[in-house]
Amino acid sequence: MRHTIPETKHQRANRQRRGSTGGRPTGFDKTTYKRRNEVERTINALKNSRAVATRYGKRAYIFDGTVTVAAIRLWLRS
Repeated sequence: MRHTIPETKHQRANRQRRGSTGGRPTGFDKTTYKRRNEVERTINALKNSRAVATRYGKRAYIFDGTVTVAAIRLWLRS
């Protein structure tokens, strides 16, 4: 996913005040920002599972199984 960060009002005003030397505006897409926020919230919800947050499983397939179980529990709660 591409990064997207909204530009604050004072940054926008400062850039516009500087005119042609102020640089170009940041590329901001609302739908991409909403999707990014959704992904971050989901990852944080998965990290509520202690085994996922601390990664007790040393092998990749064990960790994948732990994340899958945590995702299923999260899905069943909603």
